[in-house]
Amino acid sequence: MTTPAQEFLRAAAQESADIPRRKAIRHAVDQYDAAVQHGRQQFLDYEGARQKCYEIKWEALNHLDEYLVEFEKNVNARGGHVFWADTAEDARGYIAALATQRGVRTVVKSKSMVTEEIHLTAALEKLGMRVFETDLGEFIVQLRNEPPFHIVTPAMHLTRADIAKLFREKLADAMSSGASSEEPPELVAAARRALRQAFFSAEMGITGANFLIADAGMIAITTNEGNDRLGTAVPRIHVAIAGIEKVVPRLEDLAMLWPVLATAGTGQTIACYNSLIGGPRASGEIDGPEEFHVVLLDNGRTNLLADAEQRDVLHCIRCGSCLNACPVFRTVGGHAYGTTYSGPIGSVLTPHLRGLNEFQHLSYASSLCGACTSACPVKIDLHHHLLHNRRNAVNDADRPWSERAGFKLWKWAMQSARRFAFVGSVGRAAVRGLHRLGLAGTFLDPLRTWTKFRAAPPIPRKSFRAMWRENGSR
Repeated sequence: MTTPAQEFLRAAAQESADIPRRKAIRHAVDQYDAAVQHGRQQFLDYEGARQKCYEIKWEALNHLDEYLVEFEKNVNARGGHVFWADTAEDARGYIAALATQRGVRTVVKSKSMVTEEIHLTAALEKLGMRVFETDLGEFIVQLRNEPPFHIVTPAMHLTRADIAKLFREKLADAMSSGASSEEPPELVAAARRALRQAFFSAEMGITGANFLIADAGMIAITTNEGNDRLGTAVPRIHVAIAGIEKVVPRLEDLAMLWPVLATAGTGQTIACYNSLIGGPRASGEIDGPEEFHVVLLDNGRTNLLADAEQRDVLHCIRCGSCLNACPVFRTVGGHAYGTTYSGPIGSVLTPHLRGLNEFQHLSYASSLCGACTSACPVKIDLHHHLLHNRRNAVNDADRPWSERAGFKLWKWAMQSARRFAFVGSVGRAAVRGLHRLGLAGTFLDPLRTWTKFRAAPPIPRKSFRAMWRENGSR
């Protein structure tokens, strides 16, 4: 059985060799970059807007207990229900039990990374329910039995031809007379025809939430297709699931967060559809659900909140800008990471949510160029957090004894010039001896990770310090 680290290396090698796929990603990211640069120019002071968003999220996280309780109180006052889920299992169990008790057979889902995180779709399908992703990109990857490729654009890796072929195979009846067409309007129309029946037959609509508004007791959802509005207005039950970090103090905070999210996510001045939902259908209203449930997911977030050094990771508004800025993501793509959250934010967040020892390799999937930090609209110190995770992995008690011993030896040597010189001389002599004996690249070679695939660099007989002492005065 391969480990996540081994699978990442295998997938990264495969994806980086797929030139057409890399070309498609690069084309999509280049278009994104142009749109974002244009969007930033619409701000009088974009850096000031980033700072304001940082301050809003900082305030929310540092008073998270108060704002979450305020949010729950206001949702309950409107007739809604709030469930606190400590783990993914708790969240899945609550939603599955609710759907079973209400006789739900069909579920429509708006785009939600949290539902991907807890593997909700598989849990509901296991109970015999039909689950339809209604975001176009999510619908496409669902038909392919794939996870989302990107936080914002789930099908970024696919070309028009890929999607047309998929629709001809899976949605032949919905392709109308233009079965051979690759034109976007025809493909979108086919998806619309396929999903329309699902919208009007679903008993439950499930969404995420971009923000939880504490003083209003409302959730804020941002989409570019409006699918969330049909998915929340038509079914008789609406379930919204969000991480506890999504809370913000005031409704007026959206005046800054919405345009910054739209700009960083897609380069728009404002997203096409921004919805505020605060409860079930009230008396006199003509649409809306009969029941409104909000699931607040912890799933490791409280532990991250307790880490003052890396707490700002929870500022993330899932705009995807760090993925688009990352040279590693541009090369290997999202599926190679093998996690719900890919790219820099995924490499920082996943070890906290799923275990540092198992996912420490993601912290090394970075050039540490800092482009992710510069792109982040809420000023998360991403590239430094990658270093923090590397450090914490080294200090982890679960590390192999040989690795822990090696780092202790390194620490001991680095604390004294004489020790450093001694260890260096012994190391040079040992490596030269192994190479003379033809053992380079074998298990006995301390440089085998390098020499297994590359020629070993020549090992000098003298250290730089020794040569400097002999020749430095000349």
